[in-house]
Parts: sequence; C-alpha cells; structure tokens
Amino acid sequence: MDISKVRELVKMVEESGIEELEVIHKDTTIRIQKSAHMAPGAVIAPAPIVMPAAAPVAAPAQIPAAAAAPAETAADVAKAKFKDVRTPIVGTMYLAPSPEDGPFVQLGDHVAVGQTLCIIEAMKVMNEIDAEFSGTIREILVENGSPVEAEAVLFLVEPD
Repeated sequence: MDISKVRELVKMVEESGIEELEVIHKDTTIRIQKSAHMAPGAVIAPAPIVMPAAAPVAAPAQIPAAAAAPAETAADVAKAKFKDVRTPIVGTMYLAPSPEDGPFVQLGDHVAVGQTLCIIEAMKVMNEIDAEFSGTIREILVENGSPVEAEAVLFLVEPD
C-alpha cells in the first residue's frame, strides 16, 4: 500500500465521525485511531503488563538472518515491474459486458489509457473499470462473476 493511500485513509478518519479504522490487505494491516481529547501537556502512560507469578518467561527466539527474509524468486522479481489495477468499490466483477459477449481483455492483450478492462456491479449499477496507463495484461487475478472488496487487485499490467 503506498503512502498516498494511507494519507487518504487518515484524512477520511479525521473528517468522519468514526473513531477507528482498520484496513487489512494481503499481509499488510493499517490501523488508524483518533486520539482521545487530552489536556495540553498530558502524557499517556502505557498500561502495565500483569503476568501470573508462576508463568515462566521465555527468551525471544532467535531467527537466523536467512530465514528472516524469504529469498526473492524470479516470479517475485518479474511481478515487481508490474503495476496493479484495483477496484475502487465493493461489488461483483465481470470480465465481459454480457454473458454472450467476449471479455473486455484477455491475458497478453495490450491496453490503452481509458480502455475498459472489466465491470464492477455494485447495487445494480454497472461501473466500468478503465485502464489508467497503457501496457500488457500479465495476470487476471479475479474470476468472472466473483465478489471483490474495495481496493482488491484485479489485474497485473506490465506498463509500456
């Protein structure tokens, strides 16, 4: 998740009536919580940790440096150069305008800026998802007719 998206989330929490927001995407969790109103100069002290007297305290496990970070595979390196296309809304993804028609795009197709890639149906409204950059479709990550969450990655595109 890039920093601009995090800033958008912080702004959304600040401007809304919600007190806390947690977003989980793949292996990343972002939690934004409004702070309680405090007097100027007040300090928040951490809550004490209470453990039973009989509970043994184990030393933290040592993780070998090689095991701490998984080795990058050739596929990971290749995917790093791809840009993702995400859905801005929750809904059902359709790869074709109707069941009788062919898909908007297929694996390996070259797409141009503004070209329709798929449709997300949300509350009986069909929302076209258009390419924001030109490139080649390298992966289609969601099956036709599948439900998607907001910000779900739909396509991986190798930009021109």
